[in-house]
Amino acid sequence: MTLRPILIHPDPRLKTVADPVPAITDEIRRLADDMLETMYDAPGIGLAAPQIGQMSRLLVMDAAKEDEETARPMVLVNPSVTWASESRSVYEEGCLSIPEQFAEVERPAEVEVQWLGLDGKTHTERFDGLWATCVQHEIDHLDGRLFIDYLKPMKRQMITRKMVKLKRERARG
Repeated sequence: MTLRPILIHPDPRLKTVADPVPAITDEIRRLADDMLETMYDAPGIGLAAPQIGQMSRLLVMDAAKEDEETARPMVLVNPSVTWASESRSVYEEGCLSIPEQFAEVERPAEVEVQWLGLDGKTHTERFDGLWATCVQHEIDHLDGRLFIDYLKPMKRQMITRKMVKLKRERARG
């Protein structure tokens, strides 16, 4: 497994719709392993392939955050929301591609998602709580959308300026 560099906003790849994965291959399995390792190392609870420059509809997540919870790494290929509750929830979201920036985002409280697993089979699961927020956030990445796109323009511009400054600082070393 290999740690992959995470793209920082603004980057045009983060605003691009990812391509469907045509088949589960060894290359896709390796990518998923690398993504899980990268996500845990960051540390984060979700990572979408476009965040590491791979324009494929693939995400990984593990929203088991409490100490007593068992880790539950998940790999979702070509995921789609098939149902969303009318009830809403608000979470303070962050993003590995927008480090150290957080904002409250309102989303459906529960969603049902269908995806292809690394076993080649179709899976469906209903998510709520942090899991629902996480899977929606990551699917947004596959659609070229960031959590800051839900914010008012002024707040979004402020965060973007901070990220431009961070990228300049990192480039200088």
